[in-house]
Amino acid sequence: MVKRDEVVTFLDEYLNIAIYPDKSRNGLQVEGKEEIDTIAFAVDACLDTIMKARTFKADMLIVHHGLVWGGIDYVRGLIARRLKALLKADINLYVAHVPLDAHSEVGNNAQLLKLLGLEPKEAFGEYKGIKIGFIGEFKDPKPLPLIAQILAEKLPVDYVRSYEFGLQEIKRVGAISGAGGFALEEAAEKVDLFITGEFTHADYRTAEDLRLSVIAAGHYATETLGVKALMPILRERFGVRTIFIDSPTGL
Repeated sequence: MVKRDEVVTFLDEYLNIAIYPDKSRNGLQVEGKEEIDTIAFAVDACLDTIMKARTFKADMLIVHHGLVWGGIDYVRGLIARRLKALLKADINLYVAHVPLDAHSEVGNNAQLLKLLGLEPKEAFGEYKGIKIGFIGEFKDPKPLPLIAQILAEKLPVDYVRSYEFGLQEIKRVGAISGAGGFALEEAAEKVDLFITGEFTHADYRTAEDLRLSVIAAGHYATETLGVKALMPILRERFGVRTIFIDSPTGL
């Protein structure tokens, strides 16, 4: 057993949540029991993951997408249902959105590059004044289809989509998980290939005109990496039981 506040203090400092501008209210969003023995990890704080966390008797649920995005106007409807499910089971909800994208060790974007054997050596992808993505570089150029194949094999996704608008032999790779379309123009100036999660109609036209090759590997799949990378750190530091709750959307 470990005190909830010890875990929260460690996460706040380790993920450096205070420095990131974010519409998500990062940190402890919902307070539950004081003693922590089991921590569940998931991408989303949806009813499916909350109910599974209750089944596993988790004392804390750590997610990338939380419940509070700026504020709560009313506690009714869906927000009430989710809060009731958490409070009934006395589960703590801890959220790390942009801080878990941008972390240089366990972050989604650093972990995406590590799947390819790359080290996240250069920050890029400016979001509200802070760079949250990373660039890695192959020693020797790799064919784009091979990179897509590696990601398809290593990520929990049904398919990986490649948009071969630019180079076919790739050396410099930039990664921003989830919805990374905001960084397309910067990526076109700095990398041969941009890897992200989802790819919208507008993103398609932007990348096409920029002649930038892109791999879209799924919003959900690319954001399982950060919470999974956090698991052994908390397990080893606090001696808690850790569980990953998979709740894929296919998107």
